[in-house]
Amino acid sequence: MAILHILEFPDPRLRKIAAPVTVFDDKLEDLIDNMLETMYEANGIGLAATQVNVHKRLLVIDVSEEKDSPQVFINPSFEVIEEELSEYDEGCLSVPGFYETVSRPSGIRVVAQDKSGEKIELEVEGILATCIQHEIDHLDGKLFVDYLSALKRNRIRDKLEKEHKKSA
Repeated sequence: MAILHILEFPDPRLRKIAAPVTVFDDKLEDLIDNMLETMYEANGIGLAATQVNVHKRLLVIDVSEEKDSPQVFINPSFEVIEEELSEYDEGCLSVPGFYETVSRPSGIRVVAQDKSGEKIELEVEGILATCIQHEIDHLDGKLFVDYLSALKRNRIRDKLEKEHKKSA
């Protein structure tokens, strides 16, 4: 397994819309394993393929305290089943060091495929619902900073660009 490079905002590749996964093979299995290892190494709870510059509709999540319950969602979509909004201080591996409150529907029904291509359907709420919505946003070229005011988003972008220049 390998640790993959995580793209950071404002990298334009984060805005690319991911294509559906059509081939379920060993290469996909390796990508899933590498994404999980990368997510755990970075102390994240979710990672979309877009964040590692693979523009396929794939995400991995583990919201368990013990970090021992990985979930894989391929070609995911969701519908809102609970209109009430939940607020969470969201962070993102592609926007390191920043956390902001974002409101999202508290309950969703997710339809996806597992790593074998079998259909999965779940009704989820709480942090898992938030995380899935956050990661699906990545697949659609959207970041949590897009939910913030232009002023906050620009401040975050400017700070990250300065850090990128320092480390270059």
